[in-house]
Amino acid sequence: MSTGGEETIRSLREALKHSPDNVPLREHLASTLASYGHLEEAEREYRDTIARAPNAPGPKLGLAKVYFQQNKTSQAAVVLEGLMKSQTAPAAARLLYARVLLRSGDADRAAHHYRAAVEADASLADPALAAELGLGGEKTDWDAGAPGAPFERVPAQDTPAKGHVELERPQIDFSSVGGMDGVKEEINLKIIYPLQKPELFKAYGKSVGGGILLYGPPGCGKTHLARATAGQVKARFIAVGISDVLNMWLGESERNLHEIFEQARANTPCVLFFDEVDALGASRTDLRHSAGRQLVNQFLSELDGVSGSNEGVLVLAATNAPWHMDSAFRRPGRFDRIIFVPPPDEPAREAILKIMLTGKPTDMIDTRQIAAKTEGFSGADLRALVDHAVEAKLRHALSAGTIEPVRTKDLLGAVKQVKPTAREWFSSAKNHALYANQSGIYDPVLEHLKMK
Repeated sequence: MSTGGEETIRSLREALKHSPDNVPLREHLASTLASYGHLEEAEREYRDTIARAPNAPGPKLGLAKVYFQQNKTSQAAVVLEGLMKSQTAPAAARLLYARVLLRSGDADRAAHHYRAAVEADASLADPALAAELGLGGEKTDWDAGAPGAPFERVPAQDTPAKGHVELERPQIDFSSVGGMDGVKEEINLKIIYPLQKPELFKAYGKSVGGGILLYGPPGCGKTHLARATAGQVKARFIAVGISDVLNMWLGESERNLHEIFEQARANTPCVLFFDEVDALGASRTDLRHSAGRQLVNQFLSELDGVSGSNEGVLVLAATNAPWHMDSAFRRPGRFDRIIFVPPPDEPAREAILKIMLTGKPTDMIDTRQIAAKTEGFSGADLRALVDHAVEAKLRHALSAGTIEPVRTKDLLGAVKQVKPTAREWFSSAKNHALYANQSGIYDPVLEHLKMK
């Protein structure tokens, strides 16, 4: 680093001693450190800045950039996904997310986010990145599918109109979901078998459709399972986030929700998946504003098929807090199957590890031993464990110039650095299961905790 660079950093650190809570100054220091290649120091400064200003988008984007420069692709993706949920997310976040997705091999979604970034800010156009994504200069090429992507873009005639959400054709199925045999069987009975054997189910008066609510601690694969369900039956898939529905203008949220259901009805068979559904279906007794109650009423009406038949519309929803949802959602014909998705057991953890290690350089890894050492780990925790081990090998490969396989000892070492994240959820869920469980829907939580 040049003498000027060292002096600039020294001056910024000195200024922060006198004004430690100056967020713009701290962000400037982090940016300067990154520009001079001090990426680990920049990461620490960005983290400190975010702790002081958790709602500021700038430091989060800076941290994601630093992660990306250090090849910490998973960490960069997590930061960017959280950032893009905000209405104040900069277009540059989408551009960086496109690069992250491309590095992860998801060229199709990368092209989608590149286009969105450039549409929001034309100055972000990057011809080299566009060429790498196979977009060329033609806007009509931007929705084309890419080989190897986890889902195909729907053909032009199925492309949703403005205001609708994206249709997917997932290329994964239950074989890509480690463990969860009980949950898969419930989904088979409710969703998959009725589609595969409609005559048999019609003979018993059962229609194709209905709803399943998945609940459990975060990071246990609820979203992945929903996408795999659509892939299992080769159905279209619509993932609905909070931002796809909620709108500040009166009546617009209900209209958005209705249009999403209409889009699903027009593209059957279709799996309609609502993530964080408790934000859309909160208990009406807890809502102070009538607008929130109207949205819940609209949601219930759509589930009942009041304005259109839901035949062939398969509704899946996920929540970490089912106790916050209105009890009316649990009536027959709505979310009449409520399934607990726990952290994976030992055989499931072994299966998940095998899936996550596929395609990576490995050497005779004892996945059974790793699974035995990771009691309480969620699927996301296992992903973090594998990422830790792979990144350590990657750093060594960058300095040595040779590729070394990941071994059992590398993963065992990573186990010490990653802590299970589901414990906090269970401490909260236990209270609801013990004291607000008149219908018995939380019995699986008590069974998991060995309290029943």
